[in-house]
Amino acid sequence: MAKGTKITAAATILQREGPTAGALSSLKRIELNGIVFSGGGDGKKFLELTWVKRQITEKLGFAPYPGTLNLKLTEESTKRRKMLEKAPKVKICPAEGYYNGALFKAFIGILECAIVVPEVPGYPKTLLEVIAAVNLRKALQLEDGYEVTVTVNV
Repeated sequence: MAKGTKITAAATILQREGPTAGALSSLKRIELNGIVFSGGGDGKKFLELTWVKRQITEKLGFAPYPGTLNLKLTEESTKRRKMLEKAPKVKICPAEGYYNGALFKAFIGILECAIVVPEVPGYPKTLLEVIAAVNLRKALQLEDGYEVTVTVNV
């Protein structure tokens, strides 16, 4: 794949509305687009922690690959990302000395993944960290500069 290649994955939020409590009455789709960039390895260190791996495996049903796919969100996607703040999430309960985190089930194409949102003061809203059971860079043949669209299921 050449640089600038766009990889598409959609973020779908299922929302229950009206008197049909518990029944799916509407489907909203949120696409979060971002450019792949290399991180500093903090995601890898975090995902190697025993308590983190255990909670992700129990709550999402997959053991995370030790590393995140880092995306710099487009301006429009940064605005759409705010919708996640009010959406239901899977919580990561931290060990002492760590911050809370939120997980949102997602897809990149047909690949199941999750968005990780650390609840850390000052964490940039323009950054998206994505985890999966596999190395997403290798599985999707991604390099820095590629555009990826992520689909979130909540």
